[in-house]
Amino acid sequence: MVEHYIEHKEQNRNLTIWGFLCIHYQGQEVFDADHEKDMKLPFKSYTSICSVVFYPLVQEYQTIQKINYTYKKENLQNYSFLYSSIFLSSIWQPPKNC
Repeated sequence: MVEHYIEHKEQNRNLTIWGFLCIHYQGQEVFDADHEKDMKLPFKSYTSICSVVFYPLVQEYQTIQKINYTYKKENLQNYSFLYSSIFLSSIWQPPKNC
């Protein structure tokens, strides 16, 4: 690209880099004497900007194992209460006036 710019710069001393890019990348394609060199510039043809990459995706799957459990029903009749009901009932007394 630099070599091609230098060739154009020798033909036109007032040509800037921006002007060079506008000539080659903006607007209609010009079929002049250096058209073959113009087409070798990067991103000038569609084959230079298009690339296809095939990357197979590998996915790992984890299976969830079912856990079999049985509900054990305990007999609650054997439950013993450690506190006296008298003690618990004393908590719920109305306030006393002094």
